[in-house]
Amino acid sequence: MQKLLLSIIIIFSFVSLSAQKPIKPDASEIYQSIKKLNFLGSVLYIAAHPDDENTQLISYFSNDVKARTGYLSITRGDGGQNLIGTELQELLGVIRTQELLAARRTDGGEQFFTRAIDFGYSKHPDETLDIWNKDEVLKDVVTIIRKFKPDVIINRFDHRTPGTTHGQHTSSAILSLEAFDLVNDVNYKGYNLYEPWQPKRIFFNTSWWFYGSEENFEKADKSKMLSFDVGNYYPLLGMSNNEIASSSRSQHRSQGFGSTGSRGSRMEYIELINGSMPADKNNIFDGIDTSWNRINGGKAIGEILWKVEKDFNFKDPSASISNLMKAYQLISNLKDDYWKNLKLRQIENIIMACTGLYLEVVAEQAISSPNSSIKLNIEAINRSDQPIKLKRIIIKPSGANIQKDLILKNNINNEFNLDYFINKNTKFTSPYWLNKIWTLGMYDVEEKENIGNPETLREAKIYFDLSINGIDISISKEVVYKYNDPVKGEVYQPFEILPEVTAHIADKVNIFEDNSSKDIPVIVKSLKDSLKGNVSLCYPTDWKVSPDKIDFAIDQKGAESTFIFTVTPPKEQSIGKISPMVAINGNSFVKELVEIDYDHIPKQSVLLQSEVKVVRLNIEKKGTSIGYIQGAGDNIPVSLKQIGYNVVELNDNDISLEKLQEFDAIILGIRAYNVDDRAKYYQQELHNYVNDGGTLIVQYNTSRGVKVDQVAPYNLKLSRDRVVEEDAKVTILDPDHELMNYPNKITENDFDGWIQERGLYFPDEWGSEFTPLLAMNDKGEEPKKGSLLIANYGKGHFIYTGLSFFRELPEGVPGAFRLFANMISVGKNAGQELIKN
Repeated sequence: MQKLLLSIIIIFSFVSLSAQKPIKPDASEIYQSIKKLNFLGSVLYIAAHPDDENTQLISYFSNDVKARTGYLSITRGDGGQNLIGTELQELLGVIRTQELLAARRTDGGEQFFTRAIDFGYSKHPDETLDIWNKDEVLKDVVTIIRKFKPDVIINRFDHRTPGTTHGQHTSSAILSLEAFDLVNDVNYKGYNLYEPWQPKRIFFNTSWWFYGSEENFEKADKSKMLSFDVGNYYPLLGMSNNEIASSSRSQHRSQGFGSTGSRGSRMEYIELINGSMPADKNNIFDGIDTSWNRINGGKAIGEILWKVEKDFNFKDPSASISNLMKAYQLISNLKDDYWKNLKLRQIENIIMACTGLYLEVVAEQAISSPNSSIKLNIEAINRSDQPIKLKRIIIKPSGANIQKDLILKNNINNEFNLDYFINKNTKFTSPYWLNKIWTLGMYDVEEKENIGNPETLREAKIYFDLSINGIDISISKEVVYKYNDPVKGEVYQPFEILPEVTAHIADKVNIFEDNSSKDIPVIVKSLKDSLKGNVSLCYPTDWKVSPDKIDFAIDQKGAESTFIFTVTPPKEQSIGKISPMVAINGNSFVKELVEIDYDHIPKQSVLLQSEVKVVRLNIEKKGTSIGYIQGAGDNIPVSLKQIGYNVVELNDNDISLEKLQEFDAIILGIRAYNVDDRAKYYQQELHNYVNDGGTLIVQYNTSRGVKVDQVAPYNLKLSRDRVVEEDAKVTILDPDHELMNYPNKITENDFDGWIQERGLYFPDEWGSEFTPLLAMNDKGEEPKKGSLLIANYGKGHFIYTGLSFFRELPEGVPGAFRLFANMISVGKNAGQELIKN
């Protein structure tokens, strides 16, 4: 139905379309793009994370007002949870970047980011801005505003209410407001990549929610507010703005933000924070010329393009080509580079759409490497009676050109091949912000011109020099890869340029529970034929590795070979990193390739520093067999296998009392009671298992959207309580309790080295049957005691924990392993005396 949802708006708003199926707009979509071509005004929406944006407003300004509309997300959402897979942190940030781009392709906006990292929940902007390095993020915001040149800025959050919401939320508004005063300051010490610019006004996107109730909002002073009905219906598109916005919102699949489309009137409010208030409150652009008269030399262009809009022939869009080409020539001669480049890209795509001109460049393989050649298959077809001549093809970045002088006749397909050489200096296509080692709060981007870009700019392009109606025009196309899938049909992927060899170790954390050696497999992947070299390991001085290096020869491109190194830990507890290094012809390669492949986003090829953690762990455990019921997805089963547990992942059909009794403990993955609709049917079997003597560990769930009546056999109320300071002091409330002593003595030292947070969504009320074992709090707050609760139930033990084991175990945090082993071992100490303080 959606026809790739506003595809014409997408293609003409220059949102990155890397590896997307080519947009094939119909006449109504072409007409919408012409109207957008004739509007010279822009709005930039600013918030903290992917999914913070108001897609209702973004869609409204893009599709109703026809303004150039952008969304600046300060972070890439790296610190969120993942409901579709196990990727977290920087890999989750890659997924959420692509989900935001999918959202913008849907609602017609453009997407930008700063270098700031979503490091997890923050309770106050002071903490956020300290971790982010406020001055550097502010430079990014100023740079992006100067690049985008918005007439109007709209903040999602209120800068005046620090401490009442996520600190990163408030920080986005603080940074936006400060940037508003700096973007036109020639003395501001930013990156000076773009000329100073001054937006006309800045707003806060308020609503009744910020006032506590609809009644309070009704009484509020609205003298500085504008309101918009964003529920308009677009007959040419066959859908309402609300439906478009809901579909855009639903692109955030990793966060579970699927949204049902709605219809009818809906009001949005924005409050003026700085700048001039529009005299006409129905026009956010009041006082700003949004016609072609805005720019020197634009009057003549506007006259031509208004005629194109007025006389547009829906049955034959190519009838507009003569005037479009005249306008193209005039735009090419504009002195204002900003508007020239912006409108050239728009009109080029309109010209292609009106002629049905289809240009495509497909590589014969998905991946290649610098200093190599590939074959490209090129297709060019003109599906109109307009005279089009393909004069030459220019290959970038080399600049080589091939003379063609080919008349593109109506509906006659032209296909040909050419050899494409990727020179040795060509940059890799992996996400640019992951090229260098980053800090907790900031990515390190060496090339400052990349700041703001959602993706790595692709160097592999082909330029088609054409003559249309006797006027020269050059249109570029990125090299892509496509193949035919028997089920899906035509599938597009990005064409990737990657190192000729990568290496990785599958297990990102390798736990040694005693002094025994382990064989560590190193997997080497070749992207070239006949690759010869050697592989070795870099490792800490107190560890031992054998052999020193292994020679290899891999004959086939794309093939992988596995090489085994024996790693011996020290006798005492130790944490370190080992890294594979491949040497070929005097060159060293230290990157691993991570591929992320989901149906709703283009396939991603991510290069990361190839290293894994090794942990010599002093740990004892009781019990061997674990049943694990996955929830939203985590890597805890892999971590438990690392320390010798036999972990069986159970599906709904496995959850019977008879089956459960085979296990020493049953563990529910994170948010299992939020995401599994069948949980309410099998929960009683879990409780029966506990009643008969089993141990059940339920990890955190959110209070919203719980699929069961109660998450525990006793009263237990979930809250939004969390402790976000990863080094927050932890107090053991009951040092003599079995869980704190057996088989490992747990002390406050076991909470050293935790990452991102202590835990989240702790219960704040529970029945007397529960014993709270830990207290912890962020600075300035009262201790929270709901992070780890245990209760006897029949003959067994029920444990509920909001501690972030799903982050700590995959990171190899020793104390987290020891505590988790104790939870599994509870009740298995018969005949043994507990350790006492």
